Amino acid sequence: MPRVAPFETHHQRYEAWFEKHELAYISELLALRPFVPWEGWGIEIGVGSGRFAAPLGVQVGVDPSPAMLVHAAARGIEVVEGVAEHLPFADGSFDHALVVTTLCFVDSPARMLAEARRVLKPGGRLVIGFIDRESALGQNYLLHQEESVFYREATFYSADEVAQLLLETGFTIGAWGQTLAHPLPETREIEPLRTGRGQCSFVVVAATRVG
Repeated sequence: MPRVAPFETHHQRYEAWFEKHELAYISELLALRPFVPWEGWGIEIGVGSGRFAAPLGVQVGVDPSPAMLVHAAARGIEVVEGVAEHLPFADGSFDHALVVTTLCFVDSPARMLAEARRVLKPGGRLVIGFIDRESALGQNYLLHQEESVFYREATFYSADEVAQLLLETGFTIGAWGQTLAHPLPETREIEPLRTGRGQCSFVVVAATRVG
C-alpha cells in the first residue's frame, strides 16, 4: 500500500521543510538541473507538492496523495493521482522521467523502475535524486526514523543498491552527481554540484532506457 497518510495529514509541514531548509533545497535543485532535459515531455513520479517538477520544467506529475497534488497543480503541473508501481500511462508516453526522494517510500522500487522504463520512450532518460543511506544524513535519518512522521516507514537505499536496481530493470547508468556535504543544521550556503558519489548525502543518477 502506498504510504500516503503522513503526506495527506501533514502536507503543510512538508511544505514548511522547504522554507526552513531553503539552502539545502536549492542545492538539491541545482544538483538535479544538469541532468533533467529542457526539451521533451516529462513526468515526475512521486511529484508531491511539485517543488522539483515545477522549477525543473517537468510538465506532468503523478502521486497517490490528493492533498499534495493540490499544491503541485497550483504550481502549474498537470497532475494525475496514481501509484509509482502502476503508472496510469501508455507505453512510451514520455521522453524523460524524474524521481526525487520517492524511492524510499514506494513498496517496490524494482516495480517502480520497471514502470518508469515502460512509460519512457526507447532511449528516454530517468533521473533519480535520493538520500544515500550510507551518507551522514542518511545515517541520521535512520537514527531518528521513529521520530519523523514522514520517514517512519521509509526504506533508505545506498548508491550501490540504486545502481543495481537500475541495471536489473533495463537501464544503463550515464552519470552521477552529489551535493549536501554537511548536516542540514550546518548548511550555511548553497552547495555546489560535485561529480560522482560517496562524499555527499543527496545523490543524483542519470540513466537511459535500454531498448
